Amino acid sequence: MTTEPPFLLSIDQGTTSTRAILFDAGGTPLASHSIALRQIYPGNAWVEHDADEIWQSALTCCRIVARGIAAKDIAGIGITNQRETTLIWDRKTGRAIHNAIVWQDRRTAERCHRLRAMGLESKIAAKTGLVLDPYFSATKAEWLLDNVAGARERAGKGELAFGTVDSWLIYKLTDGALHATDTTNASRTMLLDLKTLFWNDDLLTLFDIPRPLLPEVRDSAGDFGATAPDIFGAPIRILGVAGDQQAAAIGQACFTPGDVKSTYGTGCFALVNTGVAVPSSQNRLLATNAYRIGGKAAYAVEGSIFVAGAVVQWLRDALGVIRSADEVEALARAAKRAGGLYFVPAFTGLGAPYWDPDARGAILGLTRDMSAAEIARAALDAVCYQTRDLLEAMARDMRTAGLGAPSALKVDGGMVGNDWFCQRLADLAGLPVERPKIVETTALGAAYLAGLAAGLFHDTDDIAARWALDRRFEPSLAASSRDALYEGWNAAVARIRAV
Repeated sequence: MTTEPPFLLSIDQGTTSTRAILFDAGGTPLASHSIALRQIYPGNAWVEHDADEIWQSALTCCRIVARGIAAKDIAGIGITNQRETTLIWDRKTGRAIHNAIVWQDRRTAERCHRLRAMGLESKIAAKTGLVLDPYFSATKAEWLLDNVAGARERAGKGELAFGTVDSWLIYKLTDGALHATDTTNASRTMLLDLKTLFWNDDLLTLFDIPRPLLPEVRDSAGDFGATAPDIFGAPIRILGVAGDQQAAAIGQACFTPGDVKSTYGTGCFALVNTGVAVPSSQNRLLATNAYRIGGKAAYAVEGSIFVAGAVVQWLRDALGVIRSADEVEALARAAKRAGGLYFVPAFTGLGAPYWDPDARGAILGLTRDMSAAEIARAALDAVCYQTRDLLEAMARDMRTAGLGAPSALKVDGGMVGNDWFCQRLADLAGLPVERPKIVETTALGAAYLAGLAAGLFHDTDDIAARWALDRRFEPSLAASSRDALYEGWNAAVARIRAV
C-alpha cells in the first residue's frame, strides 16, 4: 500500500452519519473517520437534520483523516451525499433558514395527493423520470418557502439559496464562492428536465420555486471550486460530486448497460445502468441520471426502499433486543423456522414499486413461541423481499429496453458485512450476490470522480479495471420455497396497504 502523494479526500455525508475517507492515488482507503448525525423528529413521519451539524461533522471528519497531509498533496476532494434532503440558506451569512428536511420526511404527502388528483403525475414523470412523492426535493423546498416567515419574498430577491446536501457542502467549503450541484443530485429534485439536464421552467412554476434560488448544474467530474484557504491551510480543488447511489454505482464500476448494484445503508437502493438513452420505467421505478462526465450523460433505472439498515437501528434503539448493529447476525442465526412471520417495515410509508406514503409498518403472523430472534430474522428477510420487489420490476423494464435480466447483484453498504444477510439475500432474491473487497463504494465513487477530473485515472475503463471481488454468494434455496415465501410477503404488504 502506497502512502505517497497524491491523495484523494472523499466526503460521504449520509443520513445517519458523516464520514471522510482518505484514498491513495489508486483508490485504496488509507484513513477513515465518521461522526453520527442526530436525527430530529418534529412530527409524525417528519425527519430533519441540523444543517450546521452536517457542515461541522464534514469539516471535522476531513481534518481528522487529512491530519499530517499537506493540502498540496491532495489532488482533489470528492463529495457524495444523501440525496433529496433539502436546505435553503442565506447567501450572505451562510446560515440555513430552517433545519434540513430529510429525504425520508413525509410532511408534503398531502400536497402530492393534490397534485396527483389534478392529473399531473404523468406530466411530471415524463419530464423528470420521477414519481410524484414527498421523497423528492421540490415539495420540500416549496414547504420551506411557504412556512418560514419571509422566505418566499427573500427568495424572489435572490437573497436565499436552495440546494441538496452537496450544494450546501460546496457552498460552505468555498466560503460562499460557488453555488452548484451536479447532474445526479439535480435529477432527484423533481425540478430538472431529465432529457436536457437543465432546470425546467414549467416545474419551477408548478412548485413556485424562483429561479434565482437554484444552483448551477455541472458535470459529476469537474470543477466545483476550491476550498477556502483557512480550512485546510491552503486551497484544495473540489473535483467530483455525485448523489450517494450514483456514487456507489461508480464505485462498483457499473459503467456497462445492464450492470446492477444495490446499496444497503439506512435505506436500500438498487440501480441499473441503462446507457446513454433516457429510460422510462413502466413499473413504478425511477429514471435518473447516473453521471455526466466530459459533457456525456449516462442514465439509470433505480428502485428505492426507505427502510433497510434503519430496521436494524429500530431493533437496537426502539426494542433494545441488540446493543449494536453487529449483533443482529447472531440473533437472526439463532431463530428457529418461523413460517408465516413477516415484518413489513413501512415506518415512513413504502417506496418503490408501491409508492404508498400512507402505509405503516406491521409484524404479521406472530405466535406465542416466537421471540426476538424470529423478529430479527423477519426484519432482515424484509430487506431481501423488498430487494426482490425492485429486481422483478427492474427486469421487466430491462426487457422493454432490450437489455437482459440481471445475472448478478453487486452489493455494498453497511449491511453487507453480514455474511448471513448476504446469503439470505441470494436465497430470497434468487440471484448471485457479489460483495467487493472495498464495501465503502459510495465514498470510493466520489474519489474516483475527483481522481478522473484530476487526471489520476484515464477513463471509466481504468476505474472498472480496479473493481475486485471479495466473495460471491450463490442461491441455495429451492425456487419453489423461495417463491412460496415471496407470495407470503406479497400478502403481508397487501394487508398493511389495506389498513
